[in-house]
Amino acid sequence: MGEEQQNQSGVIPRVKLGTQGLAVSMLGFGCMGLTGIYNYPVPEDVDISIIKQAIDIGITFFDTSDINGPKSNELLVGKALKQLPRENVQLATEFDIVKSDPATGIAINGISEHVRASVEASLKRLDVDYIDLYYQHRVDTKTPIEDIMGELTKLVEEGKIKYIGLSGASPETIRRAHVVHPVSAIKMKWPLWTRDSKDEIISLCRELGIGIVPYSPLGRGFFDGRTVAETVPAISFLMEKLDQKYGCTPALLSLAWVLHQGDDVAPIPEEKRRNTRLAVREKLYKSSILKAKEILQFKMMKTGLANKIEEKRVMVESLMATKRDAAESVARLERLKMRRKKLTKKLKRRIKDFKKLQTLEAELTSEMSSP
Repeated sequence: MGEEQQNQSGVIPRVKLGTQGLAVSMLGFGCMGLTGIYNYPVPEDVDISIIKQAIDIGITFFDTSDINGPKSNELLVGKALKQLPRENVQLATEFDIVKSDPATGIAINGISEHVRASVEASLKRLDVDYIDLYYQHRVDTKTPIEDIMGELTKLVEEGKIKYIGLSGASPETIRRAHVVHPVSAIKMKWPLWTRDSKDEIISLCRELGIGIVPYSPLGRGFFDGRTVAETVPAISFLMEKLDQKYGCTPALLSLAWVLHQGDDVAPIPEEKRRNTRLAVREKLYKSSILKAKEILQFKMMKTGLANKIEEKRVMVESLMATKRDAAESVARLERLKMRRKKLTKKLKRRIKDFKKLQTLEAELTSEMSSP
């Protein structure tokens, strides 16, 4: 990746998100599951050891939210950060969801006073002086995005946050927000099974120079290995063959696919189960990430298939251009033929008229010469 540079551990490369200077580890860590969302929480000392292990293998990008726990996830991450060099960590958190209930849905508050109160509360829970990346968790349709971005811009100027992100925003909202202040990252769900539903947002991010942070790249645990085979037996044979040839589990394949989407992408797999520590196990992130990066190429570079496809594309475009030129030439020739035909008819009429004039002239001459 062109903008990558190795971090201190030399394991996980770094990528740039946005145009404002935010650089993070190519793989981040979603901390949501540490305090129990879709699972039972694990002991605090185990949680902290997981975060420290992530740092040891080169992950420096950690994602939390004030609604996770709620509040307890930020407290946990804050305790872990106390044992880590703050300057080497990129910390992301979110605001504006004030209530989340499976029965009644979520309640959102994006007014300026709540934005400021939320960041102050998160800074206190995390026990830090600043937040690297601050997301609006969900768009508050009752509050103009320009007002929200205006308050976030003030927080940037005050040094309380460094970069601004959005989550769950539409292309129109993203564009309007970006006018007020550059958005550094868009957080969106982007697992292997999501192929084209986000194309408009992805294209817009690339147009505006906004980084992409895919959450749930393993499909909420669907691609953890056993689940995919049990849920979709038809593809278990394919997964078995991939495992035999590349040592590729469904989880690695899913991560490889997400990593292959561009140099502006930094997925944040989330720890969900105590017995796997999914997002930071060295088997997945240290020894296997190199293999995952090879898998994402899927022999295209080795066989030259990508180059051949590009050559064919150029050839087809050239042929289409030639065909268009030929069609235009034929049409131009037909027009010339029609014009020639019209001119020929006109010329014949002129010749006929000239002959009549000659005959008339001869008659007049004859009459004038007669006695």
